[in-house]
Amino acid sequence: MKTGNHPSDPKSPATAPAMIGVQQTSEGLCFKVFVQPRSSRNMISGLHQDALKVKLKAPPVDGAANKMCIEYLAKLLGVAKSSLEITAGLTGRNKTLFVRTETQAQRDELCRRIRSLPASEQSP
Repeated sequence: MKTGNHPSDPKSPATAPAMIGVQQTSEGLCFKVFVQPRSSRNMISGLHQDALKVKLKAPPVDGAANKMCIEYLAKLLGVAKSSLEITAGLTGRNKTLFVRTETQAQRDELCRRIRSLPASEQSP
């Protein structure tokens, strides 16, 4: 019998747990976000590939969704809005965010918080 070809096979890549890709630098953390604007409420709705899937009430007009994305994630992560920045994807749904930190301990804690967000599927 062949192994690794069926989703129910434990050796299959399809059964590997999905995780947010978080990259650490000496200045902070980068992670991907997939934004769905014009939702009925702000919430984390799981993962979209290796990105955090975030539903936002704001429309994708005049930077409203980007602003709400920063505000919402800053609140969930317990960081200042000024420490979060969208470094890629300002006009699309796929975004890369950067969180500035000062110490390795802060980076480790934020990394843990970011990776726990999809499991919590939070809304305010």
